[in-house]
Amino acid sequence: MKKMPHSLLTAVSIVIGIVLWYILSAIPAIGAIITNPTIVVKTFISETASGRMWTNVGASLFRVLGGFSLGLIVAIPVAFLMGWYSVVRSVVEPWIQFFRTIPPIALIPLVIVAQGVGESAKVTVIFVSTFLVMVISIFQGVRNVDPTLIRASRVLGARDRDIFFEVIVPASFPYILVGVRLGLAAAWTTLVAAELTGANKGLGNMIMEASLYFRMEVVILGIIVIGIIGLAMDKFVLFLERRLTGWQEVRNA
Repeated sequence: MKKMPHSLLTAVSIVIGIVLWYILSAIPAIGAIITNPTIVVKTFISETASGRMWTNVGASLFRVLGGFSLGLIVAIPVAFLMGWYSVVRSVVEPWIQFFRTIPPIALIPLVIVAQGVGESAKVTVIFVSTFLVMVISIFQGVRNVDPTLIRASRVLGARDRDIFFEVIVPASFPYILVGVRLGLAAAWTTLVAAELTGANKGLGNMIMEASLYFRMEVVILGIIVIGIIGLAMDKFVLFLERRLTGWQEVRNA
């Protein structure tokens, strides 16, 4: 039996999801919360026409990309130092594991006191969340490098610097991309918490304000927009992963 193409399966899945959405929204008890898709589409058109949607999307993208970028810039060197030097690992890892157990929303009062309610506070909350996720993933990549490759490099006369840049970094690159995907997901899931720090625009703020007035169509619209943007970013990283780590497929073939 011939298999269905993945793109067709995805399309069928989306259609089924929308049909189920329509069915659920037709039930009075559920329809009060899960608004009809047609109403959500009309809300999207009105929010877009007024410019509010683009303002909110732009504000949230700035915060997410800002916090994520800072998290990645800090996570890469910290993870490599932890993986390469046992002294650094012994000092830093317990703190990272400690803060990983603390939800980012718990840090909001401290961040507000330290930085006020400006953009920097929102970026900081997202930075902490993404850094803690990515540093662990990249660290595991460094630790999982095949020891045989390192020993072979030493036998061939490679210095520590050469081993680090020619063996450790390339072998860890797939884990960096995995960390990027996890970091982006953490950034978007932390967005609403970050926008609790006095935001007057942004998708998270749009959702919270709409919930106060029980405008569920706006709430659902905000959730869908966040999901679509997050999914698009994840697919882009997957595309880069296929393009930049093709050598692994050749090696494993």
